[in-house]
Amino acid sequence: MTFGHALAVLAAALAAGAINAVVGSGTLITFPTLLALGYPAVLANVSNNVGLVPGSAAATWAYRRELAGQRHRLIRLMPASTVGALVGATLLLVLSSGAFKAVVPVLIGTACVLVLLQPRLTAALARRPAGTDSRSFGLLLPATVGLTGVYGGYFGAAQGVLLIGLLATLSGEPSMQRNNAVKNVLATTANLAAAVLFICSHPVDWAVAGLIAGGSTVGGLLGGRYGRRLPPSALRALIVLIGVVAIVRML
Repeated sequence: MTFGHALAVLAAALAAGAINAVVGSGTLITFPTLLALGYPAVLANVSNNVGLVPGSAAATWAYRRELAGQRHRLIRLMPASTVGALVGATLLLVLSSGAFKAVVPVLIGTACVLVLLQPRLTAALARRPAGTDSRSFGLLLPATVGLTGVYGGYFGAAQGVLLIGLLATLSGEPSMQRNNAVKNVLATTANLAAAVLFICSHPVDWAVAGLIAGGSTVGGLLGGRYGRRLPPSALRALIVLIGVVAIVRML
């Protein structure tokens, strides 16, 4: 790895960590960067996943005040996220790399659409009556969080956007910031479970993972503290632009 490549990975990780703390979809920054530098798709995905774990944990720490009083929700949802991520990571390892290359452009495209629709989704969810009784949804929230974990373990771009939508729609919690805090915990859980499996079962480029870990940790802390001040439209435009570049490269 050249010095220039290392700087590119570190910068992408810093941006991804900040974006993951605020919205989720930082993989659309780091993964295309690794592809552009010539890393094979599966190795890039595995190394990226391992590297982003500390950044997700940093974002969780930055939002720790919003987690107050949410222990019951976390106990209920973290196992679903963990099991789902292990299933998704297993699928990545079992299926051929050709299958991953074929499906990733579709996943990135879907993630870009989710990022674009996120403001409308947030506005629609904000109009829900406060205090909606989440008990009527039964096991639907844990089940859908588990499915999101499968996606996160397999690839993970915009996993956070999916989680915020599910939490705001099905949990009965009206605060988007409190939902975002839970989203950070669940994303960390999914990333950690997948990372452990990857480390035990697949080669990891530790130089790449280390750079992403360092950059995303700093980014996660900065995003948790200052991310709410970023212009949302500019942030979404950057994410979508990078996603489109990644699709073009993979096709």
